[in-house]
Amino acid sequence: MTVVETDRIEMAEISDKRTLDSMFEWLERMPNPEGIKTEIVGGHIFMSPQRDTHWEITLDIIEQLRTKYPRKRLKSDVRIDYPGYLNGFATDVTLLTEDATKNEKGQWQYPDVQFVAEVISKSTGMNDYGPKKTAYAEARVPVYLIVDPYQGRCLLYTDPKDGEYDTDRKFVFGDTVDLTHTTVGLTLKTDEFPRD
Repeated sequence: MTVVETDRIEMAEISDKRTLDSMFEWLERMPNPEGIKTEIVGGHIFMSPQRDTHWEITLDIIEQLRTKYPRKRLKSDVRIDYPGYLNGFATDVTLLTEDATKNEKGQWQYPDVQFVAEVISKSTGMNDYGPKKTAYAEARVPVYLIVDPYQGRCLLYTDPKDGEYDTDRKFVFGDTVDLTHTTVGLTLKTDEFPRD
């Protein structure tokens, strides 16, 4: 019997999903302290404490999105599996499409993601700039915003094509991030984003 390349890919994806699920099940059984965010990026487990600065920026973004979108379309720190090897992210802010549905396991699905915002943490920032950015582009998430309180800036990525973002723009804290030309369709003020 000859195994075709597509069969190998399908088998690998099925195996990876089972492994990703088992990794999260194992993590849920562990006694994790309150205020710790856990993600799996490229098969590696990352745990980082939530800081006030991180939460204030996350909440500010959610409050601004709430002026246009209902609460049920906004998620924070909710697991969504993304393309690539063992990627189960708990994004800081996620905006889902209006018709988003959960899969048979009760999880939101990446094709329904319209916008992602990640607030940088010192210990895991390299993921947001690297493998997570790649996974979001491969998933064709239309708008990805990185908020970096250490550098006092935001990086906006749009127009995903062939696993990369075609467009990127920088904003310093105090600027207004113009998302009116994107699927988000509004502006985000950054003047109240605290710095670390």
